[in-house]
Amino acid sequence: MWRLLAKCALALATVAAVPAAAQELPRLVSRDGRHALLVDGAPFLMLGAQANNSSNYPAMLPKVWPVIEAMHANTLEIPIAWEQVEPVEGQFDFSFLDTLVEQARAHKVRLVLLWFATWKNTGNSYAPEWVKRDTARFPRMKKPDGTTHYALSPHGRNTLEADKRAFVMMMRHLAKIDRDHNVIMVQPENEAGSYGLARDHAPEADRLFKGDVPAELVRALKVKPGSWTAVFGKRAEQYFQTWYLARFIDEVAAAGKAVKPLPMYVNAALGDAFTDEGGNVGPSGGPNWNVIPIWKAAAPHIDLVAPDIYNRDALAVESFLEKYARPDNALLVPEIGNALDYARFLWPALGRGAIGFAPFGMDATGFFNYPLGAKALDAATMEAFSGPYAMLAPMARDWARIAFENPVWGTAKGAKIQAKVFGRWQIAAEYGRWQMGEPGWTSWTKIDPHPLAEAPVGGMVAAQLGPDTFLISGSHVRIRLTAAGAAPNEQAQIISAEEGSFVAGKWTMRRRWNGDQIDYGLNFTGEPVMLKVTMGLYR
Repeated sequence: MWRLLAKCALALATVAAVPAAAQELPRLVSRDGRHALLVDGAPFLMLGAQANNSSNYPAMLPKVWPVIEAMHANTLEIPIAWEQVEPVEGQFDFSFLDTLVEQARAHKVRLVLLWFATWKNTGNSYAPEWVKRDTARFPRMKKPDGTTHYALSPHGRNTLEADKRAFVMMMRHLAKIDRDHNVIMVQPENEAGSYGLARDHAPEADRLFKGDVPAELVRALKVKPGSWTAVFGKRAEQYFQTWYLARFIDEVAAAGKAVKPLPMYVNAALGDAFTDEGGNVGPSGGPNWNVIPIWKAAAPHIDLVAPDIYNRDALAVESFLEKYARPDNALLVPEIGNALDYARFLWPALGRGAIGFAPFGMDATGFFNYPLGAKALDAATMEAFSGPYAMLAPMARDWARIAFENPVWGTAKGAKIQAKVFGRWQIAAEYGRWQMGEPGWTSWTKIDPHPLAEAPVGGMVAAQLGPDTFLISGSHVRIRLTAAGAAPNEQAQIISAEEGSFVAGKWTMRRRWNGDQIDYGLNFTGEPVMLKVTMGLYR
Protein backbone atom coordinates (compact mmCIF):
# COMPACT_ATOMS: atom_id res chain seq x y z
CA MET A 1 0.00 0.00 0.00
CA TRP A 2 2.74 2.42 0.92
CA ARG A 3 4.36 1.85 -2.46
CA LEU A 4 1.10 2.71 -4.20
CA LEU A 5 0.74 5.87 -2.10
CA ALA A 6 4.33 6.85 -2.91
CA LYS A 7 3.67 6.43 -6.64
CA CYS A 8 0.52 8.54 -6.39
CA ALA A 9 2.40 11.24 -4.49
CA LEU A 10 5.16 11.25 -7.12
CA ALA A 11 2.60 11.52 -9.92
CA LEU A 12 0.87 14.43 -8.20
CA ALA A 13 4.19 16.15 -7.61
CA THR A 14 5.08 15.75 -11.30
CA VAL A 15 1.79 17.33 -12.37
CA ALA A 16 2.26 20.14 -9.86
CA ALA A 17 5.72 20.82 -11.23
CA VAL A 18 4.28 21.55 -14.68
CA PRO A 19 2.79 25.08 -14.93
CA ALA A 20 -0.97 25.10 -15.40
CA ALA A 21 -0.74 26.78 -18.81
CA ALA A 22 1.74 24.16 -19.97
CA GLN A 23 -0.78 21.42 -19.12
CA GLU A 24 -3.27 22.86 -21.61
CA LEU A 25 -3.24 20.82 -24.80
CA PRO A 26 -2.28 22.57 -28.02
CA ARG A 27 -5.31 23.25 -30.17
CA LEU A 28 -6.45 25.17 -33.21
CA VAL A 29 -9.01 27.94 -32.88
CA SER A 30 -10.82 29.91 -35.58
CA ARG A 31 -12.66 33.21 -35.56
CA ASP A 32 -13.92 35.42 -38.37
CA GLY A 33 -12.07 33.32 -40.95
CA ARG A 34 -8.74 33.61 -39.12
CA HIS A 35 -6.92 30.83 -37.29
CA ALA A 36 -4.46 30.44 -34.44
CA LEU A 37 -2.50 27.54 -32.99
CA LEU A 38 -2.73 27.79 -29.22
CA VAL A 39 0.27 26.38 -27.34
CA ASP A 40 0.31 26.67 -23.55
CA GLY A 41 -2.94 28.54 -23.90
CA ALA A 42 -1.70 31.34 -26.17
CA PRO A 43 -1.23 31.86 -29.95
CA PHE A 44 2.01 30.36 -31.24
CA LEU A 45 3.82 30.90 -34.55
CA MET A 46 5.76 27.83 -35.69
CA LEU A 47 9.14 29.03 -36.93
CA GLY A 48 9.80 25.52 -38.10
CA ALA A 49 12.40 23.34 -39.73
CA GLN A 50 12.01 19.79 -40.95
CA ALA A 51 14.87 17.35 -40.64
CA ASN A 52 15.78 14.95 -43.43
CA ASN A 53 13.80 11.72 -43.55
CA SER A 54 16.56 9.49 -42.19
CA SER A 55 17.54 11.78 -39.32
CA ASN A 56 15.07 10.04 -36.99
CA TYR A 57 17.64 8.16 -34.94
CA PRO A 58 19.40 9.16 -31.71
CA ALA A 59 22.81 9.10 -33.39
CA MET A 60 21.66 11.74 -35.89
CA LEU A 61 20.21 14.27 -33.45
CA PRO A 62 23.60 15.91 -32.70
CA LYS A 63 23.59 16.88 -36.39
CA VAL A 64 20.09 18.32 -36.16
CA TRP A 65 20.09 20.61 -33.12
CA PRO A 66 22.96 22.91 -34.24
CA VAL A 67 21.11 23.73 -37.48
CA ILE A 68 17.84 24.33 -35.62
CA GLU A 69 19.69 26.67 -33.27
CA ALA A 70 21.47 28.49 -36.11
CA MET A 71 18.12 29.04 -37.82
CA HIS A 72 16.52 30.44 -34.65
CA ALA A 73 13.73 27.91 -35.21
CA ASN A 74 11.32 27.20 -32.37
CA THR A 75 9.87 23.97 -33.80
CA LEU A 76 11.39 20.80 -35.28
CA GLU A 77 9.39 18.54 -37.56
CA ILE A 78 10.83 15.02 -37.56
CA PRO A 79 9.66 11.52 -38.55
CA ILE A 80 8.56 8.72 -36.28
CA ALA A 81 8.49 5.63 -38.48
CA TRP A 82 6.21 2.62 -38.14
CA GLU A 83 9.11 0.28 -38.97
CA GLN A 84 11.08 1.96 -36.19
CA VAL A 85 8.53 1.56 -33.41
CA GLU A 86 7.14 -1.88 -34.36
CA PRO A 87 9.94 -3.81 -36.11
CA VAL A 88 8.35 -7.06 -34.94
CA GLU A 89 4.58 -7.27 -34.97
CA GLY A 90 3.23 -6.56 -31.53
CA GLN A 91 6.61 -5.56 -30.08
CA PHE A 92 7.08 -1.82 -29.65
CA ASP A 93 10.22 0.27 -29.23
CA PHE A 94 9.83 3.97 -28.40
CA SER A 95 13.43 4.64 -27.38
CA PHE A 96 13.93 7.22 -30.14
CA LEU A 97 10.79 9.06 -29.14
CA ASP A 98 12.04 9.14 -25.54
CA THR A 99 15.39 10.58 -26.62
CA LEU A 100 13.81 13.04 -29.03
CA VAL A 101 11.37 14.51 -26.52
CA GLU A 102 14.03 14.73 -23.81
CA GLN A 103 16.53 16.50 -26.06
CA ALA A 104 13.92 18.83 -27.58
CA ARG A 105 12.90 19.91 -24.11
CA ALA A 106 16.55 20.55 -23.21
CA HIS A 107 16.98 22.63 -26.37
CA LYS A 108 13.69 24.48 -25.71
CA VAL A 109 12.37 23.43 -29.10
CA ARG A 110 8.83 22.27 -29.79
CA LEU A 111 8.14 19.17 -31.87
CA VAL A 112 5.84 18.13 -34.68
CA LEU A 113 5.85 14.35 -35.16
CA LEU A 114 5.54 12.98 -38.68
CA TRP A 115 4.01 9.49 -38.63
CA PHE A 116 5.54 7.68 -41.61
CA ALA A 117 3.50 4.50 -41.94
CA THR A 118 1.14 3.22 -44.65
CA TRP A 119 2.04 6.17 -46.88
CA LYS A 120 5.23 8.15 -47.15
CA ASN A 121 5.53 10.03 -50.45
CA THR A 122 2.72 7.63 -51.50
CA GLY A 123 4.93 4.56 -50.93
CA ASN A 124 5.19 2.03 -48.12
CA SER A 125 8.93 2.27 -47.48
CA TYR A 126 8.44 3.11 -43.79
CA ALA A 127 6.03 0.25 -43.12
CA PRO A 128 7.62 -2.64 -41.18
CA GLU A 129 9.14 -5.54 -43.07
CA TRP A 130 6.35 -7.83 -41.90
CA VAL A 131 3.88 -5.56 -43.68
CA LYS A 132 5.91 -5.17 -46.86
CA ARG A 133 6.37 -8.92 -47.32
CA ASP A 134 2.76 -9.99 -46.72
CA THR A 135 0.87 -8.68 -49.74
CA ALA A 136 -2.04 -11.04 -49.13
CA ARG A 137 -2.72 -9.63 -45.68
CA PHE A 138 -1.71 -6.07 -46.52
CA PRO A 139 -2.84 -5.63 -50.15
CA ARG A 140 -1.41 -3.22 -52.67
CA MET A 141 -3.63 -1.43 -55.15
CA LYS A 142 -4.49 -3.32 -58.32
CA LYS A 143 -4.31 -2.01 -61.86
CA PRO A 144 -7.18 -2.58 -64.34
CA ASP A 145 -5.33 -5.58 -65.81
CA GLY A 146 -5.03 -7.19 -62.37
CA THR A 147 -1.32 -6.54 -61.89
CA THR A 148 -0.09 -5.04 -58.65
CA HIS A 149 0.60 -1.34 -58.12
CA TYR A 150 3.27 -0.17 -55.67
CA ALA A 151 0.99 1.67 -53.20
CA LEU A 152 -0.85 0.03 -50.34
CA SER A 153 -4.61 0.05 -50.85
CA PRO A 154 -6.78 2.40 -48.80
CA HIS A 155 -9.34 -0.43 -48.81
CA GLY A 156 -7.06 -2.79 -46.88
CA ARG A 157 -8.74 -3.27 -43.50
CA ASN A 158 -5.84 -5.26 -42.08
CA THR A 159 -3.47 -2.45 -43.05
CA LEU A 160 -5.68 0.12 -41.38
CA GLU A 161 -6.01 -1.86 -38.17
CA ALA A 162 -2.26 -2.52 -37.93
CA ASP A 163 -1.34 1.09 -38.70
CA LYS A 164 -3.95 2.38 -36.25
CA ARG A 165 -2.76 0.07 -33.47
CA ALA A 166 0.85 1.21 -33.83
CA PHE A 167 -0.19 4.87 -33.98
CA VAL A 168 -2.29 4.52 -30.83
CA MET A 169 0.60 2.86 -29.01
CA MET A 170 2.88 5.72 -30.06
CA MET A 171 0.37 8.34 -28.92
CA ARG A 172 -0.20 6.49 -25.65
CA HIS A 173 3.53 6.47 -24.96
CA LEU A 174 3.73 10.15 -25.89
CA ALA A 175 0.98 10.94 -23.39
CA LYS A 176 3.09 9.36 -20.66
CA ILE A 177 6.40 11.07 -21.43
CA ASP A 178 5.21 14.47 -22.68
CA ARG A 179 2.84 15.78 -20.06
CA ASP A 180 3.93 19.36 -20.71
CA HIS A 181 3.02 18.96 -24.39
CA ASN A 182 6.37 19.71 -25.97
CA VAL A 183 4.91 17.93 -29.01
CA ILE A 184 2.40 20.41 -30.41
CA MET A 185 1.13 18.68 -33.53
CA VAL A 186 1.15 15.34 -35.34
CA GLN A 187 1.03 14.49 -39.03
CA PRO A 188 -0.54 11.04 -39.61
CA GLU A 189 0.95 9.59 -42.83
CA ASN A 190 2.91 11.66 -45.36
CA GLU A 191 1.94 12.82 -48.84
CA ALA A 192 -0.64 10.04 -49.13
CA GLY A 193 -2.08 9.00 -52.46
CA SER A 194 -0.90 7.17 -55.55
CA TYR A 195 0.99 8.07 -58.68
CA GLY A 196 0.31 6.31 -61.96
CA LEU A 197 -3.05 4.91 -60.88
CA ALA A 198 -6.07 7.02 -60.00
CA ARG A 199 -7.77 4.36 -57.85
CA ASP A 200 -7.62 0.77 -56.73
CA HIS A 201 -9.13 -1.75 -59.18
CA ALA A 202 -9.32 -4.71 -56.82
CA PRO A 203 -12.74 -6.43 -56.80
CA GLU A 204 -14.01 -4.72 -53.64
CA ALA A 205 -12.82 -1.31 -54.85
CA ASP A 206 -14.52 -1.86 -58.21
CA ARG A 207 -17.76 -2.81 -56.44
CA LEU A 208 -17.67 0.38 -54.37
CA PHE A 209 -16.84 2.51 -57.42
CA LYS A 210 -19.83 1.16 -59.32
CA GLY A 211 -22.09 1.98 -56.39
CA ASP A 212 -23.49 5.31 -55.31
CA VAL A 213 -21.53 8.18 -53.80
CA PRO A 214 -21.90 7.95 -49.99
CA ALA A 215 -24.81 10.02 -48.72
CA GLU A 216 -22.52 11.86 -46.30
CA LEU A 217 -20.41 13.19 -49.18
CA VAL A 218 -23.50 14.01 -51.25
CA ARG A 219 -24.77 16.18 -48.40
CA ALA A 220 -21.40 17.84 -47.79
CA LEU A 221 -20.85 18.78 -51.43
CA LYS A 222 -24.55 19.49 -52.09
CA VAL A 223 -24.64 17.34 -55.22
CA LYS A 224 -27.34 15.06 -56.58
CA PRO A 225 -27.10 11.39 -55.57
CA GLY A 226 -25.80 8.87 -58.07
CA SER A 227 -22.80 6.77 -59.02
CA TRP A 228 -19.30 8.17 -58.77
CA THR A 229 -19.06 8.53 -62.55
CA ALA A 230 -22.52 10.05 -62.90
CA VAL A 231 -21.90 12.62 -60.17
CA PHE A 232 -18.27 13.54 -60.79
CA GLY A 233 -17.52 12.64 -64.40
CA LYS A 234 -13.84 12.72 -65.34
CA ARG A 235 -12.84 13.46 -61.73
CA ALA A 236 -14.72 10.43 -60.41
CA GLU A 237 -11.70 8.20 -59.85
CA GLN A 238 -9.68 10.88 -58.06
CA TYR A 239 -12.64 11.81 -55.86
CA PHE A 240 -13.36 8.15 -55.09
CA GLN A 241 -9.75 7.50 -54.12
CA THR A 242 -9.74 10.68 -52.03
CA TRP A 243 -12.85 9.73 -50.07
CA TYR A 244 -11.62 6.28 -49.05
CA LEU A 245 -8.04 7.33 -48.41
CA ALA A 246 -9.19 10.25 -46.25
CA ARG A 247 -11.53 7.94 -44.33
CA PHE A 248 -8.59 5.59 -43.69
CA ILE A 249 -6.38 8.36 -42.32
CA ASP A 250 -9.22 9.92 -40.34
CA GLU A 251 -9.76 6.62 -38.52
CA VAL A 252 -6.06 6.51 -37.64
CA ALA A 253 -6.17 10.13 -36.44
CA ALA A 254 -9.36 9.62 -34.44
CA ALA A 255 -7.87 6.64 -32.60
CA GLY A 256 -4.73 8.62 -31.77
CA LYS A 257 -6.71 11.64 -30.61
CA ALA A 258 -8.71 9.43 -28.28
CA VAL A 259 -5.43 8.84 -26.42
CA LYS A 260 -3.95 12.34 -26.70
CA PRO A 261 -6.00 14.89 -28.67
CA LEU A 262 -3.25 16.91 -30.31
CA PRO A 263 -3.92 18.87 -33.51
CA MET A 264 -3.37 16.69 -36.58
CA TYR A 265 -2.84 17.60 -40.20
CA VAL A 266 -2.13 15.96 -43.55
CA ASN A 267 0.25 17.25 -46.19
CA ALA A 268 -0.14 17.37 -49.95
CA ALA A 269 2.26 16.62 -52.76
CA LEU A 270 0.96 19.25 -55.14
CA GLY A 271 -0.14 19.25 -58.75
CA ASP A 272 -0.86 22.20 -60.99
CA ALA A 273 -1.17 25.45 -59.06
CA PHE A 274 -3.91 26.94 -61.18
CA THR A 275 -6.19 24.28 -62.69
CA ASP A 276 -7.13 20.63 -62.38
CA GLU A 277 -8.54 20.47 -65.90
CA GLY A 278 -5.49 18.64 -67.22
CA GLY A 279 -5.55 16.07 -64.45
CA ASN A 280 -2.28 17.23 -62.86
CA VAL A 281 -3.45 17.00 -59.26
CA GLY A 282 -0.45 15.35 -57.62
CA PRO A 283 -0.95 11.83 -56.26
CA SER A 284 -4.54 10.71 -56.60
CA GLY A 285 -6.29 10.75 -53.23
CA GLY A 286 -3.92 13.15 -51.54
CA PRO A 287 -5.13 16.48 -50.14
CA ASN A 288 -4.56 18.48 -53.30
CA TRP A 289 -6.37 21.81 -53.34
CA ASN A 290 -9.12 20.60 -55.68
CA VAL A 291 -10.31 17.97 -53.17
CA ILE A 292 -10.09 19.97 -49.94
CA PRO A 293 -13.92 19.86 -49.55
CA ILE A 294 -13.82 16.06 -49.79
CA TRP A 295 -11.12 15.86 -47.13
CA LYS A 296 -13.15 18.15 -44.88
CA ALA A 297 -16.16 15.85 -45.22
CA ALA A 298 -14.29 12.54 -45.00
CA ALA A 299 -11.79 13.38 -42.26
CA PRO A 300 -13.33 15.47 -39.46
CA HIS A 301 -10.52 14.48 -37.07
CA ILE A 302 -7.93 16.12 -39.34
CA ASP A 303 -7.59 19.74 -38.26
CA LEU A 304 -6.09 21.06 -41.47
CA VAL A 305 -4.68 20.11 -44.85
CA ALA A 306 -1.36 21.65 -45.83
CA PRO A 307 0.72 22.18 -49.00
CA ASP A 308 4.28 20.89 -49.41
CA ILE A 309 5.79 23.52 -51.72
CA TYR A 310 8.63 22.64 -54.06
CA ASN A 311 7.82 25.11 -56.79
CA ARG A 312 10.12 28.11 -57.19
CA ASP A 313 7.68 30.10 -59.31
CA ALA A 314 6.25 32.93 -57.22
CA LEU A 315 2.94 33.01 -59.08
CA ALA A 316 2.43 29.30 -58.43
CA VAL A 317 3.34 29.65 -54.75
CA GLU A 318 0.98 32.60 -54.40
CA SER A 319 -1.79 30.47 -55.90
CA PHE A 320 -1.10 27.54 -53.55
CA LEU A 321 -1.13 29.81 -50.50
CA GLU A 322 -4.42 31.33 -51.58
CA LYS A 323 -6.00 27.91 -52.10
CA TYR A 324 -5.01 26.52 -48.69
CA ALA A 325 -5.65 29.69 -46.65
CA ARG A 326 -9.39 29.23 -46.22
CA PRO A 327 -11.96 30.19 -43.60
CA ASP A 328 -12.31 26.46 -42.89
CA ASN A 329 -8.60 25.65 -43.12
CA ALA A 330 -5.67 27.16 -41.26
CA LEU A 331 -2.65 27.78 -43.49
CA LEU A 332 0.44 25.78 -42.56
CA VAL A 333 3.46 25.31 -44.83
CA PRO A 334 4.99 22.17 -43.26
CA GLU A 335 7.47 21.65 -46.08
CA ILE A 336 9.07 24.04 -48.49
CA GLY A 337 12.35 23.84 -50.36
CA ASN A 338 15.43 24.92 -48.42
CA ALA A 339 17.14 26.73 -51.31
CA LEU A 340 17.72 30.46 -50.90
CA ASP A 341 14.95 31.49 -53.30
CA TYR A 342 12.28 29.70 -51.24
CA ALA A 343 12.97 31.86 -48.18
CA ARG A 344 11.06 34.82 -49.67
CA PHE A 345 7.83 32.85 -49.44
CA LEU A 346 7.79 33.13 -45.66
CA TRP A 347 6.45 36.68 -46.09
CA PRO A 348 3.33 35.91 -48.18
CA ALA A 349 2.64 32.88 -45.99
CA LEU A 350 2.63 35.10 -42.89
CA GLY A 351 0.55 37.60 -44.84
CA ARG A 352 -2.15 34.96 -45.22
CA GLY A 353 -2.19 34.18 -41.52
CA ALA A 354 0.03 31.09 -41.61
CA ILE A 355 0.36 29.34 -38.26
CA GLY A 356 3.73 27.89 -39.29
CA PHE A 357 6.41 27.58 -41.95
CA ALA A 358 9.18 24.98 -42.26
CA PRO A 359 11.90 24.49 -44.87
CA PHE A 360 12.77 20.84 -45.44
CA GLY A 361 16.16 19.18 -45.00
CA MET A 362 17.49 21.41 -42.23
CA ASP A 363 20.23 19.35 -40.63
CA ALA A 364 23.93 18.62 -41.06
CA THR A 365 23.65 14.95 -42.03
CA GLY A 366 24.95 15.68 -45.54
CA PHE A 367 21.82 14.93 -47.58
CA PHE A 368 20.51 17.61 -49.96
CA ASN A 369 17.43 17.16 -52.13
CA TYR A 370 18.53 19.37 -55.02
CA PRO A 371 16.95 20.16 -57.49
CA LEU A 372 13.92 20.44 -55.19
CA GLY A 373 15.99 22.25 -52.56
CA ALA A 374 19.49 23.54 -51.93
CA LYS A 375 22.72 22.04 -53.20
CA ALA A 376 24.24 22.83 -49.80
CA LEU A 377 23.34 24.77 -46.67
CA ASP A 378 25.95 27.46 -47.27
CA ALA A 379 26.08 30.70 -45.30
CA ALA A 380 23.91 32.67 -47.72
CA THR A 381 21.21 30.00 -47.75
CA MET A 382 21.15 29.73 -43.97
CA GLU A 383 21.02 33.51 -43.60
CA ALA A 384 18.02 33.74 -45.94
CA PHE A 385 16.01 31.70 -43.42
CA SER A 386 17.74 32.59 -40.16
CA GLY A 387 17.48 36.37 -40.69
CA PRO A 388 13.66 36.52 -40.64
CA TYR A 389 13.48 33.80 -37.98
CA ALA A 390 15.89 35.69 -35.69
CA MET A 391 13.77 38.82 -35.98
CA LEU A 392 10.49 36.95 -35.41
CA ALA A 393 11.62 34.54 -32.70
CA PRO A 394 11.37 36.93 -29.70
CA MET A 395 7.93 38.06 -30.81
CA ALA A 396 6.56 34.87 -32.39
CA ARG A 397 3.63 34.66 -29.99
CA ASP A 398 2.92 38.36 -30.40
CA TRP A 399 2.82 38.04 -34.18
CA ALA A 400 0.57 34.97 -33.92
CA ARG A 401 -1.83 36.91 -31.71
CA ILE A 402 -1.76 39.98 -33.96
CA ALA A 403 -2.37 37.92 -37.11
CA PHE A 404 -5.32 36.21 -35.41
CA GLU A 405 -6.88 39.54 -34.41
CA ASN A 406 -6.02 41.88 -37.30
CA PRO A 407 -5.89 42.05 -41.11
CA VAL A 408 -2.54 40.87 -42.52
CA TRP A 409 -1.04 40.73 -46.00
CA GLY A 410 2.26 39.76 -47.52
CA THR A 411 3.92 39.27 -50.87
CA ALA A 412 7.17 38.08 -52.43
CA LYS A 413 9.20 39.12 -55.40
CA GLY A 414 7.66 37.71 -58.54
CA ALA A 415 4.15 37.43 -57.14
CA LYS A 416 1.27 38.91 -59.11
CA ILE A 417 -0.01 41.09 -56.29
CA GLN A 418 2.51 43.66 -55.02
CA ALA A 419 0.17 46.20 -53.44
CA LYS A 420 -2.71 46.10 -50.99
CA VAL A 421 -5.19 48.72 -49.80
CA PHE A 422 -5.99 48.87 -46.09
CA GLY A 423 -8.74 51.42 -45.60
CA ARG A 424 -7.31 54.76 -46.68
CA TRP A 425 -3.73 53.47 -47.15
CA GLN A 426 -2.00 51.51 -49.87
CA ILE A 427 1.09 49.44 -49.08
CA ALA A 428 3.26 48.53 -52.06
CA ALA A 429 6.48 46.53 -52.49
CA GLU A 430 9.37 47.27 -54.84
CA TYR A 431 12.54 45.24 -55.43
CA GLY A 432 16.06 45.78 -56.66
CA ARG A 433 16.39 49.19 -54.99
CA TRP A 434 19.28 50.64 -53.08
CA GLN A 435 18.36 51.93 -49.64
CA MET A 436 18.49 55.51 -50.87
CA GLY A 437 17.51 57.26 -54.05
CA GLU A 438 15.09 56.78 -56.92
CA PRO A 439 15.44 55.12 -60.34
CA GLY A 440 15.12 58.51 -62.03
CA TRP A 441 18.33 59.74 -60.45
CA THR A 442 20.28 58.25 -63.36
CA SER A 443 19.61 61.47 -65.26
CA TRP A 444 22.15 63.31 -63.11
CA THR A 445 24.28 60.69 -61.34
CA LYS A 446 25.64 57.25 -62.05
CA ILE A 447 23.90 54.42 -60.20
CA ASP A 448 25.30 50.91 -60.26
CA PRO A 449 22.75 48.16 -60.91
CA HIS A 450 21.54 46.66 -57.68
CA PRO A 451 23.21 43.25 -57.23
CA LEU A 452 19.85 41.64 -56.40
CA ALA A 453 17.85 43.35 -59.14
CA GLU A 454 17.25 40.06 -60.95
CA ALA A 455 17.66 37.68 -58.01
CA PRO A 456 14.62 35.73 -56.74
CA VAL A 457 14.80 37.19 -53.24
CA GLY A 458 12.69 39.68 -51.33
CA GLY A 459 9.30 39.96 -49.73
CA MET A 460 7.29 41.74 -47.06
CA VAL A 461 4.45 41.40 -44.60
CA ALA A 462 2.15 43.92 -42.95
CA ALA A 463 -0.43 43.77 -40.18
CA GLN A 464 -2.95 46.56 -39.65
CA LEU A 465 -3.14 47.39 -35.94
CA GLY A 466 -5.49 50.35 -36.36
CA PRO A 467 -6.87 52.61 -39.09
CA ASP A 468 -3.50 54.36 -39.54
CA THR A 469 -1.03 52.03 -37.79
CA PHE A 470 0.82 49.01 -39.18
CA LEU A 471 3.46 46.48 -38.26
CA ILE A 472 5.71 46.00 -41.28
CA SER A 473 8.70 43.81 -42.00
CA GLY A 474 10.46 42.26 -44.95
CA SER A 475 13.76 41.44 -46.59
CA HIS A 476 15.42 42.90 -49.69
CA VAL A 477 12.40 45.10 -50.37
CA ARG A 478 11.35 48.74 -50.49
CA ILE A 479 7.91 49.43 -49.04
CA ARG A 480 5.93 52.56 -49.77
CA LEU A 481 2.79 53.69 -47.98
CA THR A 482 0.57 56.10 -49.88
CA ALA A 483 -2.90 57.52 -49.49
CA ALA A 484 -5.66 55.58 -51.20
CA GLY A 485 -8.54 57.78 -52.29
CA ALA A 486 -7.39 60.91 -50.46
CA ALA A 487 -8.85 64.27 -51.37
CA PRO A 488 -6.91 66.23 -54.02
CA ASN A 489 -5.47 68.60 -51.44
CA GLU A 490 -4.46 65.87 -48.97
CA GLN A 491 -0.95 64.42 -48.80
CA ALA A 492 0.29 61.32 -46.98
CA GLN A 493 2.99 61.53 -44.37
CA ILE A 494 4.74 59.16 -42.00
CA ILE A 495 3.93 60.30 -38.49
CA SER A 496 6.34 57.81 -36.97
CA ALA A 497 8.32 54.71 -37.95
CA GLU A 498 9.58 52.86 -34.90
CA GLU A 499 12.00 49.95 -35.12
CA GLY A 500 11.51 47.54 -32.26
CA SER A 501 10.01 44.31 -31.00
CA PHE A 502 7.64 43.00 -28.38
CA VAL A 503 8.91 42.48 -24.85
CA ALA A 504 6.56 40.67 -22.48
CA GLY A 505 3.74 41.35 -24.92
CA LYS A 506 4.37 45.09 -25.13
CA TRP A 507 5.82 46.97 -28.09
CA THR A 508 9.27 48.29 -27.23
CA MET A 509 11.02 50.79 -29.50
CA ARG A 510 14.75 50.60 -30.20
CA ARG A 511 14.94 53.65 -32.43
CA ARG A 512 12.91 55.78 -34.80
CA TRP A 513 13.56 55.81 -38.51
CA ASN A 514 13.60 59.30 -39.98
CA GLY A 515 15.34 61.46 -42.60
CA ASP A 516 17.19 59.30 -45.11
CA GLN A 517 15.65 56.15 -43.63
CA ILE A 518 12.11 57.17 -44.68
CA ASP A 519 12.61 59.64 -47.54
CA TYR A 520 12.76 56.86 -50.14
CA GLY A 521 10.29 54.39 -48.73
CA LEU A 522 11.03 51.88 -45.98
CA ASN A 523 14.02 49.87 -47.16
CA PHE A 524 14.64 46.41 -45.68
CA THR A 525 17.89 44.52 -46.21
CA GLY A 526 18.82 40.88 -45.68
CA GLU A 527 18.74 41.52 -41.94
CA PRO A 528 15.02 42.13 -41.34
CA VAL A 529 13.64 44.33 -38.58
CA MET A 530 10.10 45.04 -37.44
CA LEU A 531 8.68 48.54 -37.86
CA LYS A 532 5.59 50.03 -36.26
CA VAL A 533 4.45 52.70 -38.70
CA THR A 534 1.79 55.33 -38.10
CA MET A 535 0.50 57.30 -41.07
CA GLY A 536 -1.33 60.63 -41.36
CA LEU A 537 -2.62 63.15 -43.86
CA TYR A 538 -1.97 66.86 -44.16
CA ARG A 539 -3.47 69.60 -46.29
